[in-house]
Amino acid sequence: MADTRERWKSRTGFLLAAIGSAIGLGNIWRFNYVCYKNGGGAFLIPYLTALVVAGISLLLLEYAVGHRARGSAPVAYKQVGKRWEWVGWMTINIAMFGILVYYAVVLAWCANFLTYSYSLKWGADPDTFFMSKFLNITKGPWQLGSIQWHIAVALAVVWALNWFITFKGVQRGIEIACKVFMPLLLVLTIILVIRGVTLPGAMTGIKWYLTPDFSKLGQLQVWQDAFSQIFFSIGVGFGIMIAYASYLPRRANLTGNAVITALTNSGFSLFMAFAVFGTLGYMATATGKAASEVVTSGPTLAFVVFPKAISMMPFAPHLFAVLFFTCLLVAGLSSSISIIEGFGSGLMDKFGISRGKVVTLLCGVGFLGGLIYCTGAGLYWLDIVDHFVMNYGAVPLAIVECIVFGWLIRGTVKKESARGAQFLRMHINHVSDRKIGSWWVWAVRIVIPAILFSFTILGVIDIFREGYGGYTGGQLAGIGLGSVALFFVLALVLAFRPWHREEHAGWEDEEE
Repeated sequence: MADTRERWKSRTGFLLAAIGSAIGLGNIWRFNYVCYKNGGGAFLIPYLTALVVAGISLLLLEYAVGHRARGSAPVAYKQVGKRWEWVGWMTINIAMFGILVYYAVVLAWCANFLTYSYSLKWGADPDTFFMSKFLNITKGPWQLGSIQWHIAVALAVVWALNWFITFKGVQRGIEIACKVFMPLLLVLTIILVIRGVTLPGAMTGIKWYLTPDFSKLGQLQVWQDAFSQIFFSIGVGFGIMIAYASYLPRRANLTGNAVITALTNSGFSLFMAFAVFGTLGYMATATGKAASEVVTSGPTLAFVVFPKAISMMPFAPHLFAVLFFTCLLVAGLSSSISIIEGFGSGLMDKFGISRGKVVTLLCGVGFLGGLIYCTGAGLYWLDIVDHFVMNYGAVPLAIVECIVFGWLIRGTVKKESARGAQFLRMHINHVSDRKIGSWWVWAVRIVIPAILFSFTILGVIDIFREGYGGYTGGQLAGIGLGSVALFFVLALVLAFRPWHREEHAGWEDEEE
């Protein structure tokens, strides 16, 4: 039967899309804080170790699975066995409804702050502006308050952009958008770095970034943070890269593509850190504060600390603000379209629904679901849902991914049969320019699952011992566990629905 699946127009287009998916807000506002608190320059040792051991290995696994299965995550898991199909749906459920729904709201914040940049509307007290005036934050998660319509309108614009790009398809939408977004992001980043390192006191911040504290390397938490940063930054475990790889041609350099994507993603984090730490160094010098008082992570860095630093700049603060929030928007949009494509690909594969209907449905539901994050309790919900879907949803699913594709599948390459990761290694070496050794098989089968399992156990122990974020057990269970349970039920419902046609033959297909 002819293979009618969409294709990337070029390898460059695929790489830019994959890199765009990997590079997101976490590269800008999470990496810097994690690096600072875990030994500065010394943190790069566990970080680069995690990149090689887990990052590149898992990315290569998903590229191989998507390319060999010629389908989305549900297709790939179904080919292993019908009983595993729900796992494929669960991974893309978490990405779409667990992450993108609130991620789009953060992009709406960026869009609002981009418009505020022309007048520096946040004033001299960005903290009060962000929490009280912009978010109108309530006293707890169950006190929703009213919808902040300035955020909701911006959210509608964000979803409209996502709809427009993904509606156009792989070649005419996602590929073209990423060919614009990624060069633009590079130019913006270079300008921000140049500006950041030339500010008065910038070298103080860069010293925080690069000065190694090797005593930290003996702490388990440092290594856990390094692997977590690599895992979540590259975006493996969400079905996105499986879908993207399924659009590659029969002959594709999977090994080279995985290395380029992973190294570019990490390289962006390392390079952008000079802009962030240079700016924070300037702010600390100007205010006489210690590093610990200005180096933060998450929304506080982007919407409180940076606006305050920008307002203090001696030259062109408005321009710097515009560049910074445009950079956040571009990085975020390239990631958001990949999540929609990952889920949409699954629906199109299983139900035969047209791309237009699928994209319209997902963007409509995504917008409506995001309204809860536009209320005064939105920040609380974002914090809880993010923690639970990442740590108790995505990580366990990544372990299952390694078990299913590392041990259970069986297929043939050039008439030679093999099982699990060994079969996928044979497929990778068959289609790639550079071959990988047997070490990769054991990394997928043993090393990575063991590391991720230890993180999960430590996280469960920690939340039972100390809780999370000062929230009550009812809030964590109702919002956090409730969200994960909802995605699980939806995954089962989708998995037990019949396929519109059984055209995915499995792993026994012969190679061309």
